[in-house]
Amino acid sequence: MSSVKPKKQKKLLDEPMYRKRQIRSPLSKDLRSKYGKRTVSLRKGDTVLVTRGDYKGHEGKVASVDTSKMRITVEGVNAKKMDGTTIPVEISPSKVMVTKLDLSDKIRKNSFKGD
Repeated sequence: MSSVKPKKQKKLLDEPMYRKRQIRSPLSKDLRSKYGKRTVSLRKGDTVLVTRGDYKGHEGKVASVDTSKMRITVEGVNAKKMDGTTIPVEISPSKVMVTKLDLSDKIRKNSFKGD
């Protein structure tokens, strides 16, 4: 891979969908020790803590996962427009940490149960 940043960004955005689909974020230390995994694929409903940027320290549930842009939105992390309305801020999944998993899906629950 090239060391020039624009080329790296273009390569990342031009990745095929089967690679971009796996949006992963690190687990918190207690979840890491409990499940024996360092990162997990993000899903709507997971609770995350923003660790970098202007919204550092905000915690909330994942509202949406955009696989084409490789960004997520978190409940409570909003920006105010000039007309006063609020819009959700898109955050890179590498800038958040998962603090609570949504284990309502049986398949996902079983994937963590085995470890």
